[in-house]
Amino acid sequence: MDWLKASATQQGRAILAGVLDPIDQTEAYLAAAKAHPDSARIFARLTPERARSEAVAAHDRAKQERRHSLLDGVAISWKDNIDSGGTVTEAGSKLLEGRVPRKDANILARAARRGMVCLGKTHLTELAFSGLGLNPVTATPPNALDPDLAPGGSSSGAAVSVALGLAAAAIGSDTGGSVRVPAAWNGLVGFKPSHGALPEKGVVPLARKFDIAGPLARSVEDCAQLFAIMADQRAPDLEGAEISGKRLMVLDGLPYDGAEPGPVAAFQDAVDRLAKAGATITHVTTDWLDRALALSPQLFAPEAYGIWRAQIEDAPELMWKPILDRFRGGAEVSGPDYVAAWESLMRVRRKWIKEVVGGYDAVLVPTVPIMPPNAQRLMEDEAEFVRANLLTLRNTRIANLLGLPAVTLPTGHPACGISLMGHAGQDRHLLRVAAGAEAALDVGTA
Repeated sequence: MDWLKASATQQGRAILAGVLDPIDQTEAYLAAAKAHPDSARIFARLTPERARSEAVAAHDRAKQERRHSLLDGVAISWKDNIDSGGTVTEAGSKLLEGRVPRKDANILARAARRGMVCLGKTHLTELAFSGLGLNPVTATPPNALDPDLAPGGSSSGAAVSVALGLAAAAIGSDTGGSVRVPAAWNGLVGFKPSHGALPEKGVVPLARKFDIAGPLARSVEDCAQLFAIMADQRAPDLEGAEISGKRLMVLDGLPYDGAEPGPVAAFQDAVDRLAKAGATITHVTTDWLDRALALSPQLFAPEAYGIWRAQIEDAPELMWKPILDRFRGGAEVSGPDYVAAWESLMRVRRKWIKEVVGGYDAVLVPTVPIMPPNAQRLMEDEAEFVRANLLTLRNTRIANLLGLPAVTLPTGHPACGISLMGHAGQDRHLLRVAAGAEAALDVGTA
């Protein structure tokens, strides 16, 4: 087996069985990362001293049969907007150049206490404000499936580090799709928990009312284990999970507007396979969801600009213009309009629960309605960047707006994912449903 491309849980069980040594595996990942020709575009920085120290401790615990979790000794990467004590954490922005937090973010500290190894910090879009994954200010990672294509963002380096076998799994963050888009475009599983399910302390904010950290990995089980560790709770029971008998709702209408044939065909093929495996599929159209998505410019950018206005306007020349313009768009929304937009969104959330999703185990949409675009074209054509970015995040943003947990799974078609959205606060149930869907699709990961 190529252990560098084994799932995190496979590695954890191999460590438990004495087949895999955390020290050897950590050294293998560090060597692979250092040797990769695009390493500097994927990792903002490696943390070899920390990784080796944590691996030695995990090795000793394994020998003494006192491991702290299934993933004790497993080495993962962390998006560079998640604080790591004593290590530069810049959130992909020159505005934060040289910033060194004193302590680990709560979620990273919890992972360390459960024995996980921190390999390093991965590149992202500036302050996490784009779904395409481009960042000419620091670095743009290559798409793992085709280096000419956009990697997806904002957790771009997180996804690529896993897909290329440079980390067992990764932790990113998701405000409008920033875990699920790069996971889909790089052939991985990505999980966005319900808003508020994980502590936010130590994660550089973009829009706190939507921000949530989440794992990118090779399996639903990996995501479930990582989520449980970050939430400081027991892992969900996925044993015997199957999709047969589950009620799944396909959300028609809006998710297909402007969609390209490839993602739509891949999604339909995946839905057909779920139905063949025994799931009950129902198609539903909600005309009013369009109005909820239309609220996005009045919700995301005003909060983001409110958080970052002082730093941005002190040195706007340090930012890439398309990202700067996205932030500044928040200045155009008045306070009353922002409050009114939130009032409208809360009515939509109540309507969603009352009129739409009752009785369904999950809602299905194509994760991203377009294939990853050519990265160079996006760099050269600002209008195309804006168009592609809005369309890329359109479907994933539904879960953020509604506060729902969501999982993207590979469909078996390159760069095409199928997303399952669950009920707010019922993350563990969604993960079990997703595990059943994953078994039915049986496509593996990158």
